[in-house]
Amino acid sequence: MFNWTIIGGGIQGAVMASFLADSGVEPAQIAVIDPNEEPLANWKHCTSKIGMDYLRSPFVHHLAQSPFSLDSYAKKEEFVKPFFGRRKRPLLQMFNAHSDTVLTDRGLNQSWIKSRVSGIRKVRNHWQLRLSDGRLIDSRHVVAAIGLGEQPYWPEWAKEIRSDSPSAVAHVFDRDLDTDSIKGPVTIVGGGITAAHLAVKLAGQEPGNVTLLKRHPFRIHEFDSDSGWMGPKNMSRFQKVNDLAKRRRIIRQARHRGSIPQELHMNLLHLERSGRLKINHGDITHAAQTSDGIITLYGDNNVLHQTRTVILATGFIQEAPGMNWLEPLIKDHKLKCAECGYPVVSESLEWCDHLYLMGGLAELELGPTARNISGARRGAGRIVQHAL
Repeated sequence: MFNWTIIGGGIQGAVMASFLADSGVEPAQIAVIDPNEEPLANWKHCTSKIGMDYLRSPFVHHLAQSPFSLDSYAKKEEFVKPFFGRRKRPLLQMFNAHSDTVLTDRGLNQSWIKSRVSGIRKVRNHWQLRLSDGRLIDSRHVVAAIGLGEQPYWPEWAKEIRSDSPSAVAHVFDRDLDTDSIKGPVTIVGGGITAAHLAVKLAGQEPGNVTLLKRHPFRIHEFDSDSGWMGPKNMSRFQKVNDLAKRRRIIRQARHRGSIPQELHMNLLHLERSGRLKINHGDITHAAQTSDGIITLYGDNNVLHQTRTVILATGFIQEAPGMNWLEPLIKDHKLKCAECGYPVVSESLEWCDHLYLMGGLAELELGPTARNISGARRGAGRIVQHAL
């Protein structure tokens, strides 16, 4: 019997495990269930394949409970250029090294269980989780800390091309896509931070053979929502809103979807001026591929672009994750969900007795930053404060 079981070993789950350990919970009392080999595996894979150098979040957002832990680590380890800009955005390499140190020092690697959750039910005074390999895990507390990472968005036109020629189109977060070996001509579809980072990386590998095709002008924002959402400035007003549909509208309006920071925008323009990157504009409505492998991307009444390889940086399906195994629980325990399909949790993020939610699943309570590191820290803090 575990005291705490965390479903998901990405940023959200790792922050939760770290906060529990920093609050006195022994690693042997914690289980972290995730299908990857090690903590943060998917985070490291995705950030590496797009060539990210610095995080978008400030230096106080990381895994450890102490907000200045990463800053102290940077001084101790003497990284070259550990932070970027006035917000001290951390070097990705340093952030990952610090994360590994945080988890190792707290003994949390021994809490790792490589598997997937396929079901959950209440058994007397505790929870029982059924894993995809048939194992059963008993736990007094459960925290679902899963993200949207396994729900990549594929436009219909891209699905049609993929059905005829699977190697011609891929989503940037496909596990088997190796961005280090891509040959041009290649077209990246998207205008947000993932597309921009990937465009910079590929323009360095295949200069002059990379096109960034976006449907809207660049949206320049320092963070993916106003910095006021990281603290009480905006959250205090949000907490006073009782209408869940209005909360959903606030979240939607507050998020700077498809945005990039200023220095990344300037980098893209520099690459365009130097001829290493082409930047095109247009909303793709359909596509066709010829017998010799040329893909033509069309707008409403015109040809937008021709290419041989398409990489989608089109984000994720915005539906609540994990519903395939959560729906029976919702039905059996009559758990509340809003009209948008997302769970309705308490201020402590408790959905029902000793079952907590984090990340996107709890965004109607945590607000626009729920899915990022800031939201992970806020969520873990609330759960620890309530339960310990």
